[in-house]
Amino acid sequence: MTTSNAATGDVDPAVREELTRLRDSIDNIDAAVVHMLAERFKCTQQVGRLKAEHRLPPADPGREARQIARLRALAENAKLDPAFAEKFLNFIIAEVIRHHERIADDSTGGVTPSANRATTSAAGE
Repeated sequence: MTTSNAATGDVDPAVREELTRLRDSIDNIDAAVVHMLAERFKCTQQVGRLKAEHRLPPADPGREARQIARLRALAENAKLDPAFAEKFLNFIIAEVIRHHERIADDSTGGVTPSANRATTSAAGE
């Protein structure tokens, strides 16, 4: 039994049905990944604001190294290529750092929130 005829482009209906089922699952997973990334970036934006407020550096190489090692181990356990997982996390980390740098730059355009709070506190005492 042939499942497709390359000359005519005919595909066995059972194969087409299985492709559709699998692609629907992929689409659902892609949607979940996008929503999870959105939630992750909401959290990292809060971290960026906290770092800017307290004049902490946008990057944290120690944490990044720990996260990469953790994600590589998770990938291995999940039977996912650890090198791919590391590349993916490095891409995300670079974007997070870029956001943190932008937040820090925006906060230094005038009086930073922590400096403003210190001035207000001193004036109020």
